[in-house]
Amino acid sequence: MQRKRLGRAVLPSLVTLPILMISGTTASVGAADDLVVRYDQSQLLRMPRAVSEIIIGNPSIADVTVQSGNMLVITGKTFGITNIIALDADKNVIQDQRVVVERDERGIVNVSRAGQRQSFSCTPTCAPTITIGDESTYFNQVVQSSTTKTKFSESGSDGSGGGGGQGGQ
Repeated sequence: MQRKRLGRAVLPSLVTLPILMISGTTASVGAADDLVVRYDQSQLLRMPRAVSEIIIGNPSIADVTVQSGNMLVITGKTFGITNIIALDADKNVIQDQRVVVERDERGIVNVSRAGQRQSFSCTPTCAPTITIGDESTYFNQVVQSSTTKTKFSESGSDGSGGGGGQGGQ
């Protein structure tokens, strides 16, 4: 009878021990909270000292530029999770920051037809917008229209008359 009690008393201690070791290890790392960046938007991240080099875990998810030595600008390029490691001039790690890129759902309306999604930005009037995962024909049409509009705007800003023959775009 005493053996069973001893076995029960020891078992919880052994089960608890690895959990305590894991949580102790995690706490000592001092990991920063996730930096949440919206898709197609930027976030500022101030470092405690000047940054010499940046390593991006997955550059297709986020992009980083260094502004004025210790200020980072992180831009969300697509949905996902990656990390950014900032190094000083001596190659010491300043910060290893996990970055989560997510969609900003405010003002976005999704229209689904037969499993195909189209996205609209409704702020307050709805206009087509593109989001990764939209139906490919719709996505390509919106990209083409946006590219045409950008070219039209650029030709007008250089004094060449505003791209005259592209009415209706």
